[in-house]
Parts: sequence; structure tokens; C-alpha cells
Amino acid sequence: MSEDMGSGFGDSSASVGNFGRRQSDFSRLRRTRSTAQKWLVVLLLLGAFVGVAAVFWAMGYVQASTLQALSGLVVAVPLVFLLLFRKQWNLKFREKRLKLPIVVCALASMLWLVYLDPAMQMLLVPFTFVTLAYGMYRISRNVAFLLALSVVVGYALVMAMHAFERGNPALLKLEFMHFLALAAALPGFVYLTGKVPLLHLVLNKASRKIRTIEADAQLDPLLCCYNRRYIVAALEEQKQLADETGQPLCIAIIDLDHFKRINDEMGHLGGDEVLRTFSRVAQQSVRDEDIFGRYGGEEFLLIFPGTSLLPALNTCERVRSQVETHPWGAAMRSRVSVSIGVTQYVQGESVLEFFSRADTATYLAKEGGRNQVVVEEPVDRRAAQKPDADDEARDGLGQDGEIDDDFSLVEEAGFIEERRSGGH
Repeated sequence: MSEDMGSGFGDSSASVGNFGRRQSDFSRLRRTRSTAQKWLVVLLLLGAFVGVAAVFWAMGYVQASTLQALSGLVVAVPLVFLLLFRKQWNLKFREKRLKLPIVVCALASMLWLVYLDPAMQMLLVPFTFVTLAYGMYRISRNVAFLLALSVVVGYALVMAMHAFERGNPALLKLEFMHFLALAAALPGFVYLTGKVPLLHLVLNKASRKIRTIEADAQLDPLLCCYNRRYIVAALEEQKQLADETGQPLCIAIIDLDHFKRINDEMGHLGGDEVLRTFSRVAQQSVRDEDIFGRYGGEEFLLIFPGTSLLPALNTCERVRSQVETHPWGAAMRSRVSVSIGVTQYVQGESVLEFFSRADTATYLAKEGGRNQVVVEEPVDRRAAQKPDADDEARDGLGQDGEIDDDFSLVEEAGFIEERRSGGH
């Protein structure tokens, strides 16, 4: 390989990431969106509380000083928790989302507002239920019962202070009715919603198991690289992405040379070990944005998203060289090498045409002596032929008049396998 070719490696460093990485980016975006939605819910609940209090003030039931105190709480308390999350001090606690401290602050603030203005007790009862419901996903049933008991005791203390300071029998009677309603309903609410944390835990465990199963379904259990289903799906997605963005796309088919001879000499267990070692060496030789997987038997597919032909060729040559120079051990009588065919995608062609061109390059590499990388130059048929409406329609249609994008169906028909069988 020349210095110029080596300097061309990595020209896609700013390009689209690999299939798995883009899934990770999507998950990260979804988590960020979920966090924003949670803050939005909190702000909406606070806004509802302030809005009702403002209506009470407009009707003359709540004092202006109480509304001012409420406004200060609505601004100060969320800012404190926002600072905790920004500084990541919440990570020092066992419950990272700080649901319990948030609920305690909200309940304490409402009790204080009721002490400042007895008319606020009309908001205490319904919003106590709302506050407890907000924290039920992260608060155990026992802790919820303690919170309910604390609210009842705190409300009783506020009533006692009002009776001592104000001496208003009518007010005391009204507060006692609110107290009875809250004390009777709150334990039942906690009991009925106490299964929510358990249900949430069960759903989380099930979700983790599903993600683990999905991850295992993407991998070849023997070689710890992507399996055929995943690598074909990744190729189809990268083709669609290349069509949409116009970015380059390359693929390489890697075939272990004389693998049948290796199996005969070392047995199938030894052959499996050679495949495992090759998979590890190849994955160490490719770039982070490349997608490597087993296509079948001793054949592997390497996808280069957002990559032109030169850097893809450099990567293939590095894989070939690393396999050739790897210390395979004294028990290996045959030399382990690979034949690689690489090509670049042409806008608008089918996955079959794209793959078949790379397969042709691999076939030529094996016919030319093996242990080499062969490039099959892409040819844009649209530029080579005159544009004709009927021809263009036929180019995009299969034999049955349907779009020939189903790689699996055509492949099963043996279009590729028939030619490949003669090259092994």
C-alpha cells in the first residue's frame, strides 16, 4: 500500500455512525426527550396549583401575601433541584431522581401555605394526592404510609396553631371537616396505589430482559460479531441512508481461504476456533464506524457507512495483513489468509446489484491466487446509457413487475450462491 493510500484512510470520520451507534444515539435522544417531558409535567402541575390559588385571590379568599409566598416557593424550590441535577449531586444518593425529597418539599410547602392562609386548605387535599401519585414510582408503600401519616399529623398541628392564634370556631369546624376527609382517604389511596412501585419494578426487569434478548439476537453466538440477519438489515438501512443523503457507501465480502482444508486438518472444533480468532482480529482491525458481521459459513460482510472507496480499501488491506501475520500457533499447518472483494455503492441500484458486485470482486480475488484485496469499480449505468423511459422502468422492476429491493428473496433463488460455489 502506498503512502498516499494510507493518508486517505479515515476520510469518513465526520460521517454517519454505524447501525448500532445510531440506535444508541436514538436511545439517548429518547431519554433526553423523556427528561424534558418529566420537567414539563412538574411545571404544569405547579402552574395548575398557582393558577387555582390566583383564582382564589381574585375572588378575595386568598391574601396577596400568600400568593407572593407561593410564587417564591414555585421559583426557588425547582431551581434548587435543577441545580442538584446540573451539578450531578443527585448521583450521590441511592435514588438518583430525588423523588422522595421532591415530594417532601411539596407537602411541607403546602402545609406552610395552609398555616399562612387557611383558605389554602382547599388546595391541600386534592394536591396531596397528586403529589403522592407523582412519587409512587420511586417511593415504597411503607415510605408512602409514613408520608401520609406526616401530612395528617402536620395538618393537625396547623389546625392547633390556628385554634390557638385565631380562636375562630367556624374556621376550626371547617378545618376539622377537611382533616377528617384527608385522614380517611389518604391511607386508602396509599394502599391501593402501593402496588405501582412493584409493577414498575417488574416492567423494568422485563424491559431489560427484552433488550438483552434483542442484543443477543443481533450477535453470532460463536463469533461475537453481528449475525446474518442483523448485517443484512444494516446493509439495507445504510443503502436507504445513502440514497437519502448522497453520502458514499462501500461494502466488502471477506472469505477465508481454503477453510475446508483447515476443517479437515483441525476438525470442526479447531475450525470454529479459527473463525473466532479471525473475527476478533478483524474487529480489532476495522474502524468504530464500520459494521462487521458473519454472512454465512466462513464468509463475512463488512459495511463502510459514509465511506468512499479508498479508505474502505485501506481498511480491507489492513484486515488482510493482520490475518496473514497473526500467530496462529504451531498446530496450524495451513496458512490462514483471506480473499476480500470491495466495491462502492452506486446511487439508485438495488442491494442485490451492490452485493453481487462485491461478490464478483471476492470471486476474482480467489481466482487470482487468494490472500488479496480486489476492487470492483462501480459503474453508473444511468450515465452509461441513454435515458429511456421504458428502460428506466425495467431497471427498477423485477421479473414480476415489482421493485427488486428484496435481497433475501432473490438470494434464496440461488443467483449468487450458484456462482460462489465454484470459487471455494
